[in-house]
Amino acid sequence: MDNSFSVRNRLFSFSVPRRSIGACFIAMGVFLAIILLSLCLGDESISPFRVIAVLLGNEDQGAHFIVETLRLPRVLMAAMVGAALASSGLVLQSMIRNPLASPDIIGITGGASAAAVCFLSFFSAALGIVWLPVFAIAGSLVAALCIYALAWNGGVTPMRLVLVGIGISAAMGAVTTFVIAASPLSTSITAYIWLTGSVYGAGWAEVTALLPWLLISWPVALYYARRVNAQELGDQLATGLGVPVQRLRLVLLFLSVMMAAPAIAYAGAVGFVGMIAPHIARRFVSRSFALLLPVSAFVGSCLVMLADLCGRLLFQPLDIPAGVFVSAIGAPFFIYLLYRQRF
Repeated sequence: MDNSFSVRNRLFSFSVPRRSIGACFIAMGVFLAIILLSLCLGDESISPFRVIAVLLGNEDQGAHFIVETLRLPRVLMAAMVGAALASSGLVLQSMIRNPLASPDIIGITGGASAAAVCFLSFFSAALGIVWLPVFAIAGSLVAALCIYALAWNGGVTPMRLVLVGIGISAAMGAVTTFVIAASPLSTSITAYIWLTGSVYGAGWAEVTALLPWLLISWPVALYYARRVNAQELGDQLATGLGVPVQRLRLVLLFLSVMMAAPAIAYAGAVGFVGMIAPHIARRFVSRSFALLLPVSAFVGSCLVMLADLCGRLLFQPLDIPAGVFVSAIGAPFFIYLLYRQRF
């Protein structure tokens, strides 16, 4: 009896164990449950039945405003940001074959942060805050180009990418700190809030702006699933299987940027999601990239949504940025991973 599920056509080709598909549906169920919980809880609690009725089109004006105008865009933004960062982290970990890789460790987040802080300090008054995502995405792309160019030496190896990425991240961090220190107090406060990471005030405009990036990047990632699985076996074996390793590495780097940069642009520098979500996903499903991608996305979404829910509820009337709670979980997990890598 075949215990695997296969998808084979001209665009996508991958195979995953059937028992792992159940874990994917469980992750989806937890994801939907957290969305419902986030829509129910807040300054004014609403019963799940009223929330479902509003989502189905019931004309409950009071609940309609709270659910569809105030809470739903924020919850969806948190879900998409978590999914994007988790997917980006999975792509980087698969490309570099290093469990500690993530957008914030490699330098992608650092490039976005430096560009965003420079924008807030020097250009926001003239251009308007709507240009902040453009600068953040551009900063991530520039950082990725620098990483790849500096790591090239007749080819790019995972170790050089990691080392150069850490160096670029440190340099971008220095630029960010300098600009904040030289900026007026009001600008510094805004920059610090952005650097912490928050989905506070997210509306439907931000949701619809972020969604297309994910709808484009995820199918592309699935298209490369088999080649990603092959290159995880090592460069020599992947080359022997016909995988263009260097070209694939460049594609995966920019795919990671395409996932992480828009999320960082709209929600700020939320850290650690890209690192810990793929690790949690690997504990429940096989190492097939095609299955790890959706499960990692669900885990990342759940992490950011729960962090945002804690920020809204635990310290009322204050609204604590979600990045604070994600970092509170991510920092100990990062130390644990470093400890495990000693052996």
